[in-house]
Amino acid sequence: MIVAAPYLHRSTVGNRLQFAAGGAWTVDSADALTALVNVPDGPEAASIDLAEIDRLDTFGAWLLERLARRSRDAGGAAEMTRVPARFRGLLDEVAAVNRVPASQPPSRSLTATLDALDRRAATFGSELSDFMGVLGLVVVALGRAIVHPRCSRLTATVHHLDRVGWQATGIILLITFLIGGIIAQQGLFNFRRFGAEDYVVSLVGILVLREIGVLLVAVMVAGRSGSAYTAELGAMKMREEIDALRTMGVDPADVLLLPRVLALVIAMPLLTFIGSLAALAGGGLVAWIYGGMSPLIYVTRLHEAVSGNDFIVGMVKAPIMALVIGVVACAEGLRVQGSAASLGQQTTISVVKSIFTVIVLDGLFAMFFAAIGV
Repeated sequence: MIVAAPYLHRSTVGNRLQFAAGGAWTVDSADALTALVNVPDGPEAASIDLAEIDRLDTFGAWLLERLARRSRDAGGAAEMTRVPARFRGLLDEVAAVNRVPASQPPSRSLTATLDALDRRAATFGSELSDFMGVLGLVVVALGRAIVHPRCSRLTATVHHLDRVGWQATGIILLITFLIGGIIAQQGLFNFRRFGAEDYVVSLVGILVLREIGVLLVAVMVAGRSGSAYTAELGAMKMREEIDALRTMGVDPADVLLLPRVLALVIAMPLLTFIGSLAALAGGGLVAWIYGGMSPLIYVTRLHEAVSGNDFIVGMVKAPIMALVIGVVACAEGLRVQGSAASLGQQTTISVVKSIFTVIVLDGLFAMFFAAIGV
């Protein structure tokens, strides 16, 4: 079968362009068709006669549609006339494609700025509401467990305590030991210039017990245990297991939320204590090897430099930070929708929020204890 070459005749009648298309408008003649369609601009109104077109595919239909849209974009009217019935469906489909206007660059106007602030405030309010809601569920579940001890989930709590406490001990010891050694090394390197190497003991002791110990442990717990909580609850929500618990008459707060948060609140002070000791040991080792300070002298000066208040300040922060990490992780897990992308996004958000929140809390605690002279 011989296929006629494509053509596009152009004529002007008054203030109107008239096109007559014919031949095979298919992708096989792409170069020729592109050259035909790229004609100079003329009068705004146009009509395209398609009676002589023998073959038409999506490529040719789109070129014809582009020719018509160019006239419409110039403010005129464009129509396709004498369209063969066998091509009408394809042309209608192509005409409906890409009708959404191109996105405009973000506006810098005051209205747009206020609108963005309003949306962010609404998002913050929603997230704060979810946080307080989960915190309320945990408190109510704790009250029920105290009133009815037989209904408490002791086995689940011990299981999660093993996961977030005992199994995390190794990495906590390693990281805090290294951080303590780094603080001591930097302190010795800089204090040596002023002949004040002995003050490195005060630096390590006070900084570790009051700030770095609990903050470092909180960050690691948020990244390790908080992310696991969010992923677990999010996966359960995706599989509708939480809805199944409600259907069976079981409160998810009793089974899922309280054991996880309670285990974290119990484990965090213990991990902080162990991590602080490891950091002090790391600082002592570096002071011995790098600064020539014997372990006995290090311990003696450490006893003179720090007080019980320094230890208490760090330990008071630990359970509160653990509560915040646990509630944030559970709240973000319950916000997961129905996709793996949502699960990954909420897990990332959970870690970021937890770390940000514990750092802010640490700053607030520092100002509070400074105000009361502790």
